[in-house]
Amino acid sequence: MTQRTLPGEPPVEVTLRRSVRARRFSLRVSRLDGKVTLSMPARACETEALAFAEGKADWVRQILRGTAARLAVAPGSNIPFEGRRLVVTPAPVSAVRVEGTALLVPTDEARLGARILAFLKLAARQRLQAASQAHAATIGRRIRRITLRDTRSRWGSCTAEGGLMFSWRLIMAPPEVLDYVAAHEVAHLVEMNHSPAFWAVVARLAPDYERHRAWLRRDGAELHRVDF
Repeated sequence: MTQRTLPGEPPVEVTLRRSVRARRFSLRVSRLDGKVTLSMPARACETEALAFAEGKADWVRQILRGTAARLAVAPGSNIPFEGRRLVVTPAPVSAVRVEGTALLVPTDEARLGARILAFLKLAARQRLQAASQAHAATIGRRIRRITLRDTRSRWGSCTAEGGLMFSWRLIMAPPEVLDYVAAHEVAHLVEMNHSPAFWAVVARLAPDYERHRAWLRRDGAELHRVDF
């Protein structure tokens, strides 16, 4: 994928994505993080694609104006971790750690975002692996592998081969919400659909799942605002 900038005020960063399945140009603006994606046929002319995007620039800016601002991670900023807000606090520490309501980070600001991101991803992997394995044991199923990504359209997925994928940003949600998503994907090891039988498995693993689904619909977008 290629990055380009649409001229104007303000300039708009656009990601060009070529696809063998695309038959025409199309623009997508994520309301979660403001990312603008221009999809185009594999053999299409980039100049024509950009001309198409420029013709839609006013529409794109209108949507972006209604999108929540990004939260840049910096000293003093508040970021969610396991459902609570922590203050990013430079300190004489060798590794990122939580202390009370502070997220202590080494004083090297040039690597601050990368350090916090690595801390969150490690914590996410540990929590999601533990939750998924526990739920899988409950229903007598085996997980082939667990991968983490920064997905925007879904919090998790399950393959027919037993592979689970999760958004690492779930570590910023309350622990019971993370546990629900793990239960949801593990339930797909039994039912690869969203039938009543599937939701019965989810209810067995996470009896209060409807409340956690509601949290994600209501507050999940906030997790995508944090910019590392």
